[in-house]
Amino acid sequence: MAFEIGLLIFPDITQLDMTGPYEVFTKFPDARVHLIWKASGPIVAGGGMQILPTTTFADCPDLDLIWVPGGAGMNPLLNDEETLSFIRRQAENARYVTSVCTGALVLGAAGLLQGRQAATHWMSREMLTAFGATPVAERVVIDGNVITGGGVTAGIDFALVVAAQAFGEDHAKSIQLGIEYDPHPPFDCGSPESANAELVAKARAAATQRQAERQAAVDQAAAHLAASQAT
Repeated sequence: MAFEIGLLIFPDITQLDMTGPYEVFTKFPDARVHLIWKASGPIVAGGGMQILPTTTFADCPDLDLIWVPGGAGMNPLLNDEETLSFIRRQAENARYVTSVCTGALVLGAAGLLQGRQAATHWMSREMLTAFGATPVAERVVIDGNVITGGGVTAGIDFALVVAAQAFGEDHAKSIQLGIEYDPHPPFDCGSPESANAELVAKARAAATQRQAERQAAVDQAAAHLAASQAT
């Protein structure tokens, strides 16, 4: 029986959020990996890469694993009821409800992170609290059947952790060896904890507009979620 994996894609997605985990997911036993969006036409990722969905919300099968990535394009999804309803519907029976990077905020807006610990990109970490989640500064966080990864490149770590959870460590290790995942970054500045303060400040300054727009979308989504739960 196929292990059905659904990867949400959307315009202005960070493609590495998706392509890293995708490489690992395709090596799961009997995996069927679906790229899902509302419509069947190609979407344009951040940086210009075109990605073609393989199924739509309407045609997607019931999933064993649903996964949400991040990128600037996820901001509109926080208040997109069609997308949030699809995620909630699939999450009801999925074995694993997952995200990488700011995809965690979309899970939060769908009401799936309340009372959970979760990871996301460091620049948006504290926004998780608006959805009742506890942010954790880790590459991968497991809380029940919810598994979340940190920013962008953490997606490979995340997917290998999922592989170990679903099929055992030996299988996960075989995938890691097969893709030669043995990172040795040239600089020790891949997190705000290791980078110097000046570099962190420059990164925050460069993202000021995006983060302000994201905060506004988070606030709106959190208010809508609270109102829906009060009725």
